[in-house]
Amino acid sequence: MTDSGAAALLDLATLMAADAASLIVEGLSRARTTVDTKTTGTDMVTEMDRAAEALILGRLADVRPDDAVLGEEGADRSGTTGVRWIVDPIDGTTNYIYGHAGFAVSIAAEVDGVIVAGVVNDPLHGDVFTAIGGAGAFRNGTPISVSTETDLARALVATGFSYEPDRRRRQAGVLGHIIGSIRDIRRMGAASVDLCSVACGRVDAYYERGLQPWDHAAGALIATEAGARVENLTGGGPAFDFCLAAPAAIFDALRDLLIDADAGNA
Repeated sequence: MTDSGAAALLDLATLMAADAASLIVEGLSRARTTVDTKTTGTDMVTEMDRAAEALILGRLADVRPDDAVLGEEGADRSGTTGVRWIVDPIDGTTNYIYGHAGFAVSIAAEVDGVIVAGVVNDPLHGDVFTAIGGAGAFRNGTPISVSTETDLARALVATGFSYEPDRRRRQAGVLGHIIGSIRDIRRMGAASVDLCSVACGRVDAYYERGLQPWDHAAGALIATEAGARVENLTGGGPAFDFCLAAPAAIFDALRDLLIDADAGNA
């Protein structure tokens, strides 16, 4: 795909994310009419998740009806163009339900299996993170880059936890193994926000096991374009098995620490 083609996809993604962000922020002040659960009793979804995804799907149906779509709230539409949109209408639904800053709208455009453009709109922080493959990463139009930290002992590391109680206990054990070797831990509650926090140096690194494509598609591209290495523990791309994002200077040391903690099986 040409740069102009990727830019056009990013422009559309940015507009859709802005509209969805406005919708969900307006909904913060209203009582929830629906709070259901998905994978576990603590994995929640609201009527606003579904409304935001419907808004995005409706826009795509109008302007790019032949594209494929994968959305967290059930959208799984095949297409004929080679373009697939990967949508998380509210990443950080628990934060959203509590009115706690740290939720976002995440939209990525994938072409022939490669993520070429992504946007993460974090409305309560006033941040819109964007990237096109090979063209750098931006926050509110200003270029961003990862931390320059070179010493893992001084690294502020973000992470997340599973909704499954047994896995969460194992992940707490991993945290106990590594926390004495880093500066500290932060737990925001939205993978896309964590990845963008790596991208702009708000944290030095981020790791998590159990992410779905909509959790990391846009954020991983943004972090990569900001200079991070974003991989699993065996050198492949981010996946359900693991996602680790960090500047090159501390990536290997943090990966080795996580492997020693058996984080890939937590």
